[in-house]
Amino acid sequence: MARPGAELSLPPRIKVLEALGSIADGRVKLVGDREAVVVSSMGDRQYAVYVDAEKGEAFSDDNGTRFRGYVGYPIIAVLMLKGVLPYEERFAKALAGLPWKELNERFKKYAVVEGIVKSRAREKGVDPKELDAYVSSVLKRLAELRLRYVERPRAS
Repeated sequence: MARPGAELSLPPRIKVLEALGSIADGRVKLVGDREAVVVSSMGDRQYAVYVDAEKGEAFSDDNGTRFRGYVGYPIIAVLMLKGVLPYEERFAKALAGLPWKELNERFKKYAVVEGIVKSRAREKGVDPKELDAYVSSVLKRLAELRLRYVERPRAS
């Protein structure tokens, strides 16, 4: 469980791709300067997100962030939309419409799901090596941010 004030760790690489997919699917809605709502890939859950990159603070009630202590895909997606993390629309479009939760639950290994996702991207004209380089650049920038977990802030 993430502790308030603790630095969030880097996510599994697939979470960067999942963030792109969520943006392409129109599931990320900014609702303030630092707040957003992200709808899950199945449409059955909504995640509240708060990010203040200048202060290095972040909150999301997705499982990866809350229970595993890493920067979850909802936070990554918001940072992409705000221009804090690199965003590549061509890659996002190639990842639109994927059933992320279904894939993750069915295969239970991110490496397997990442292979499926890269295959899908290849079919849509995106070279998996380009995707790998992009993910690495996002993770490098995310590491520089050193985001700390904060309790869910009250709406301002």
